[in-house]
Amino acid sequence: MKVLVTGASGLLGSSVARVLAERGDDVSVFQRRPSGVPSVAELPGDVTDPDAVAAAVTGHDAVVHLAARVAVTGPWSSFASVNIDGTRNVIDAVRAARAARLVYVSSPSVAHHGRALVGAGSDPADPARARGHYSRSKAVGELLALAADDARVAVVAVRPHLVWGPGDTRLIAPILKRAQAGRLALIDHGAALVDSTYVTNAAEAIVAALDRADAVHGRSFVISNGQPRTIAELVTRICQAAGLPAPRLRVPYPLAAVAGDLVGTLWTVLGRDDPPLTRFLAEQLATAHWFDQRQTREVLGWTPRVDLDEGFSRLAAHLRGARPREPRC
Repeated sequence: MKVLVTGASGLLGSSVARVLAERGDDVSVFQRRPSGVPSVAELPGDVTDPDAVAAAVTGHDAVVHLAARVAVTGPWSSFASVNIDGTRNVIDAVRAARAARLVYVSSPSVAHHGRALVGAGSDPADPARARGHYSRSKAVGELLALAADDARVAVVAVRPHLVWGPGDTRLIAPILKRAQAGRLALIDHGAALVDSTYVTNAAEAIVAALDRADAVHGRSFVISNGQPRTIAELVTRICQAAGLPAPRLRVPYPLAAVAGDLVGTLWTVLGRDDPPLTRFLAEQLATAHWFDQRQTREVLGWTPRVDLDEGFSRLAAHLRGARPREPRC
């Protein structure tokens, strides 16, 4: 296929583009800065620009739409312009270009209402009840994408959960930065059971959804490794991969939630992204999130190839290689 991938400068987007290119697809990537992925055509642009999106989509058989504003603070308008209006631009361009397939990369948070998710499936996206601007805007974007599914365009929504791997700047890097500074803490005892997804597994699941779009269109699928672990274990293994000690600090959830409200508000007033804590983050760290993957794997014909042990081994190797060498005498 001739495939356009939006948002390929991020960890997951670049991995999707690489998987497609390595298997022989004709791949173009569309984002504001270069992706760094070999053997792809770079098409610089912004999804908020409908003309640029239309030009990029023209001539492609399929689109994988990953470009999004991913943050936990900021004004609603900044999320809506990228995650809603940008998605609408992609949908319009796909229809005008007569591309046959569209995979919208979403998030499990579009159906999360603040309660534990235990063996959950893929419930409908619910903007009214989703938590925070990012989740609400992605929920609206998913509903727009699935509403565009018809006989001309096969649309599938894929929701990878807690994606991580070497080079990750959104999960791994902040944890290690706080661990190095001695400020890494667990909410309560870190006993909440959560799923996560190694990045190449998530990328291959997205490609599987693209390949099977004609058969599974109009549906959404949550993707994970299917190996739920406690927050404490996951954070400890990330620290161990970098040769750092496990976190010893503990913060009770009620205190973390109140502090999250204050910090999140302050960061919003200051116009800064990614505060160290928000109420949403406190909820996520104190609440179980794991999913029943049996139907997803059967329908997509996909199984994660990298288990958690192998993933952490790869992360450790990457971090060792990324460290500067000690000067020799």
